[in-house]
Amino acid sequence: MHILLTTDDGIYAPGLDAMRRALERLGEVSVVAPATEQSGVGHSITFLTPLMAKEVFTADARGAERRLGWAVEGSPADCVKLALAKFCDQPPDLVVSGINGGLNVGINVLYSGTVAAATEAALNERPALAVSLEYDEHPRFAPAAEIAVRVIEMMRKNNAWRGHLLYNLNIPTSATDESLGKTVDPDAAARDLLIAPMNVSAWPAVYDERRDPKNRRYYWAAGTLPDPQINERSDLAGIRGDRVTLTPLTVDRTEHEMLAAMRDWRLD
Repeated sequence: MHILLTTDDGIYAPGLDAMRRALERLGEVSVVAPATEQSGVGHSITFLTPLMAKEVFTADARGAERRLGWAVEGSPADCVKLALAKFCDQPPDLVVSGINGGLNVGINVLYSGTVAAATEAALNERPALAVSLEYDEHPRFAPAAEIAVRVIEMMRKNNAWRGHLLYNLNIPTSATDESLGKTVDPDAAARDLLIAPMNVSAWPAVYDERRDPKNRRYYWAAGTLPDPQINERSDLAGIRGDRVTLTPLTVDRTEHEMLAAMRDWRLD
């Protein structure tokens, strides 16, 4: 099995490294990721300037050189497009984007570079999964990666990508919590998986107004994701309930029922 791995947090991101190590149990992993963090860039692509790319290396615990992959000075979507066109000798069997440091639930999906990379893979007929971990000051990416691999194995067993290509996986911090002697159980977290739709409530438009040292006004986004409704079944509600959530996403944003209603529209 050949897996293409990317992220929007940059090629040196700890979430990417943890995901790579866990995925290597499933097969060969090729890494193509942004040279620097690209959070919140959505599905932007680079076409007005050249895309610079280089192979990058690091040292392992013994000091031996280890290849990380290709670092691309572009967006996560750029990375997937370039990887499929130039860096992959054969189309990958699976494209994984993550682990992102921070959730991609609700309308975050629209802003997310992590989800965009997976979406770009699906646009190119490649099975894809975006993986994100709830923000924590000390994120535990290694157990999150183990949970993600268990979910991938479950998805493969159920032929998840045979009829649909794009999925979004979110992992709550609680699923990776090892405090107070608690042992993380990736199998239990995967078994408790909640399959749920995307929450579509808007973020509140909240900005903190400040002044810089030259008294120039600037704004800092302060809005947070809304609280889910009582008894709501969505990705956001699942995460707030400490459940690992999986959502099938679509690329086509056309409202087909509305198309039928619009066919009789005429300009008077």
